[in-house]
Amino acid sequence: CRYCGTSCLVDHRIVSLKPNELAVAFMEMYKRGIVKGLFLSSSVVRDPDSTMERLIDTARLLRQRMGYRGYIHLKIMPGASEDVVREAARWADRISCNLEAPNARRLQLIAPSKDFQSEIWRTLEHIGRCVKEGKVRNGYTTQLVVGAAGENDREILSTVERLYHEHNLHRAYYSAFFPIHGTPMEDHPPTPRTREVRLYQADWLLRFYGFKLDELIFDEDGNLPMDCDPKLAWARAHPEWFPIEINAAPRELLLRIPGIGLQTASRILEAREHRRITTLEELHKLGAVAQRVAPFVLLNGRLPKCSKSNLQLRLEM
Repeated sequence: CRYCGTSCLVDHRIVSLKPNELAVAFMEMYKRGIVKGLFLSSSVVRDPDSTMERLIDTARLLRQRMGYRGYIHLKIMPGASEDVVREAARWADRISCNLEAPNARRLQLIAPSKDFQSEIWRTLEHIGRCVKEGKVRNGYTTQLVVGAAGENDREILSTVERLYHEHNLHRAYYSAFFPIHGTPMEDHPPTPRTREVRLYQADWLLRFYGFKLDELIFDEDGNLPMDCDPKLAWARAHPEWFPIEINAAPRELLLRIPGIGLQTASRILEAREHRRITTLEELHKLGAVAQRVAPFVLLNGRLPKCSKSNLQLRLEM
């Protein structure tokens, strides 16, 4: 990858450890309390399967010969065969394969030697089948570098949503691009951290809050708004949904209200079994962000009392 400090495009010393050397070194640190688990990756040596065999040999040595029962995360090399993926999943607690970019056109800009469809996407399909068959203990993850290839947020979330629905992805990670001196992309501008945060927030809406991709609010460039979180942006764009009666709304409606998260929604439902909720103070005690919730709810049929009008609060948020 053209942005990476350890890329083959960067002049640096290459070091290689044999599986036994790495396993012994890890166990030394583990026994001394320096580390608690192993995240094992590599550059590609010769070809993906040959590289994976070395990673798998390391994990196998730790499990079988050294009796290690702790956490192992194995990185799957793009282009690895399905049999190799299955063997890696046998020894690891979690596996992952990084997308880096949301599609082939974007990947070519940052990693021209990689093939999106035949290497990365096919490997993710292999992993997804293993997950469906119950061969991967704790699922698999992937990561995208945000802003390095000129992609927009809609492209990123469209690809990730497909992985969640079609290929059993456990979780996606987003990493805002930051230029590294000495790499081909050292002069590329960094991506604002706020954009990374917005992607994580949108990701949670897709995974846990019942939102669909086409419900999210994007600007004319296909990016999430930077001035507010994605749920608040959606609420602003859909005044017809509000206000929602806290004492009657089902869980899926409660989760649409800005300022109410997963745990707070559960607490509200539990509290309603014993009493009616009538004040913002009660909502606050249940975990809601009172001032954020106020413009969007009814409490026992009434708009909550605020220092500003509810309409003004909605516009200012």
